[in-house]
Amino acid sequence: MLFDYNFRNYNYRVVIYMLILSIIGVLIIRSASPDDGLAQKQIVGLGVSLTAALVLSLIDYHRILRCNILIYAGCVLLLLAVLLFGKNVNGATRWLEIWKVQIQPSEFVKIGLIMIFANFLGKYHDQINRVKILGMAAALALVPIGLIYKQPNLSTSLVTIVVVASMVYVAGLSYRWIGGALAVGIPAGGLMLYLAQFEIIPFIEKYQAQRILAKLFNDSSKYADLNRQQNVSMMAIGSGQLWGKGLNTDTLSSVKNGNFLSEEQTDFIFAVIGEELGFVRCVAIIALFALLVWECIWMANRAKDTEGKLICIGMATLIAFQSFANIAVATGIFPNTGLPLPFISSGLSSLLSIYIGMGIVLNVGLQRKISSH
Repeated sequence: MLFDYNFRNYNYRVVIYMLILSIIGVLIIRSASPDDGLAQKQIVGLGVSLTAALVLSLIDYHRILRCNILIYAGCVLLLLAVLLFGKNVNGATRWLEIWKVQIQPSEFVKIGLIMIFANFLGKYHDQINRVKILGMAAALALVPIGLIYKQPNLSTSLVTIVVVASMVYVAGLSYRWIGGALAVGIPAGGLMLYLAQFEIIPFIEKYQAQRILAKLFNDSSKYADLNRQQNVSMMAIGSGQLWGKGLNTDTLSSVKNGNFLSEEQTDFIFAVIGEELGFVRCVAIIALFALLVWECIWMANRAKDTEGKLICIGMATLIAFQSFANIAVATGIFPNTGLPLPFISSGLSSLLSIYIGMGIVLNVGLQRKISSH
């Protein structure tokens, strides 16, 4: 039955952590954007997203897994629609406009692939080290990830690869495969970086290679313009010191009022957080992300089957890696790239998709295996 659950197993902590992060996001978006409508839209999006998560948390995740063929077809069709009919913004075609609502399908595809691979790896986890099964997994991932890359969207492609790779690893991948991949991947990565200096890597766009080189050769005047955004972001975070300048600060030197950053409500929202809330609250926000990831791993360890465990691991990796990558860009650790900060950055596709994924995780936690003690 639909509601035949023991609600003492419901993980209310996850809902609280998500809501706290989302409320912080609304407050920061309202401060970062001169357009009040953006914060209002985020509030509406939060209401829709929370409702979706709560509804999905009560639907048996096995029912969703049974729709894996439809989910995969939907992911591929949406991504094809983006390439054929998508809206181009700043040279990238990543959005679809449906009934005057702009959506970014790649955000939903990440969640779709977590479900698809949970089903696939759950079925074949005892054969995961066979060449045939790994080949099937690679083929399954290649089509959607290739379509995301074509938008072009290298950063989301990499996040998706990391998520899928973590799920394959947890499904029981042998360290011999991992060692072999590293033995090939590390020299290949070094060769690509070398070739990037001469702009002769056919499958990486020129601007993508330059962003990587700008980070490697940070002091070179050749890449000063490419590093400017990150340098300003780091200065903003540093200027907040321990406790920040306060929400809605209106000093001329602030990153938002001085128009020093182009995406302060999305990709560089952590710069506004650092400036306005300060180091202590930045650490508290990072701790909230860590707690959310920990809860996903805790539920994975108590999941009643492999599929449930893999769904939790996939979402844990997505939140951990994407939040780390966003903060790493804002603090100058990673090359400049466009990834939203989960739950906080402006963007309804990012917000709704992450809540959908966490709603399914909550259902896995609700059906945890019975302890033998």
